[in-house]
Amino acid sequence: MSVARERIERLFELADEVHDENPERAKRYIERAREIATSNRIRLPAHLKRRFCDSCGAYLVPGKNARVRLRSEDGHVVVRCEECGATERYGYGDR
Repeated sequence: MSVARERIERLFELADEVHDENPERAKRYIERAREIATSNRIRLPAHLKRRFCDSCGAYLVPGKNARVRLRSEDGHVVVRCEECGATERYGYGDR
């Protein structure tokens, strides 16, 4: 694993640790991780990409600042950021 990927993983871990006490610091960790990925031309893994809001950059925690719903009829997970109102849809299953 490259140094950049390790730093990105660590920044997401730090954001997870501090999001309750200091959401702005968690947001800054996410911003920094995105900057590292961009400058090193690497993609963020899907499991990390879904943990922050593309619109406002907030670290998403289901039940705290994100609403998560399953749409079984069309096979999607719908995640809504409660801070800015942005909505993301992710497919799941065989559909």
